[in-house]
Amino acid sequence: MIHSVEQTGSTNADLAARIACGDYLPEGDWLVADRQTAGRGRLGRVWSDGFGNFMGSTVVRLAPGDPSPASLALLTGLAVHDALAGFVAKGRVLRLKWPNDLLVDDAKVAGILLEMKAGTVIVGIGVNLASAPEVPDRKVAALSDFAPPSSRDLFAGALAECFDRELQRWRSVGLAPLLRRWQSAAHPKGTPLTVLPPGEDALHGTFAGLADDGNLRLALPDGSIRTIHAGDVLLANA
Repeated sequence: MIHSVEQTGSTNADLAARIACGDYLPEGDWLVADRQTAGRGRLGRVWSDGFGNFMGSTVVRLAPGDPSPASLALLTGLAVHDALAGFVAKGRVLRLKWPNDLLVDDAKVAGILLEMKAGTVIVGIGVNLASAPEVPDRKVAALSDFAPPSSRDLFAGALAECFDRELQRWRSVGLAPLLRRWQSAAHPKGTPLTVLPPGEDALHGTFAGLADDGNLRLALPDGSIRTIHAGDVLLANA
C-alpha cells in the first residue's frame, strides 16, 4: 500500500512517531509526500520540498536470522537503482556510490536515510524526478534535466516492487549475492575516490570493491587497503 499526503515535515519522522505511539507498521506499506518541509539527508543535510519528486519512507521489521541491518543501505540503493533504470534517459549512466547514493553521469539524483526505531528500520528515500535541491560542493541533478519529467506515482509503484523483491532475496539467499549485484551497478574498481571519515582528514585512493560485510575497501597510494565503515565518499572527479 502506498499512502500519500499533500505535505509533511518528514516521512521518516512521521513513521518514527507512529512507532513511538505503538502503531504496527507492516512491511510493504509506504508513506509518500507531495511536499516535505523538514526532510533530512545523511550527516544532517537538509533535503526538503521538491514538488514532483519522490519523497517516501517504509519500514523493515527485523527478524532473527536476517543479515546485518547495516546492509539494508546497500539493499535499498540497489532497489532504487533498479526502479530508476526504467526512467533514466537513454545514453545516461546510472550507477551506485557507497553507501547509498544514486548518480546519473556523476551527479547525485537520489539519496537514502536509514534510521532505527524500537527494533524497526525506517527507510527514507528521496529521488529528484522533477527538480534538484542545491547541495554545497556536490553535483546534483534531476531526471527532468535529461528527459521529460517522470511520473512520481509510476516511480513509487516501481520502487515498491523492487524494494519488496530485494528484501525477499536478502532474507532468502543472504548478503553475498546482493554485494555482487551492488558492485556490478556501481562505479568500477579502480575509480578514484576521496573519503571523509568522521573526525579524520580526507583519504585519497581508489575503489577496491566491498568487504564481505558490505563496507567499502579503499586502495591507498602506498598499496594498503583501508576498510571504510562510515564517512562521506566522493568521486575524485566529481
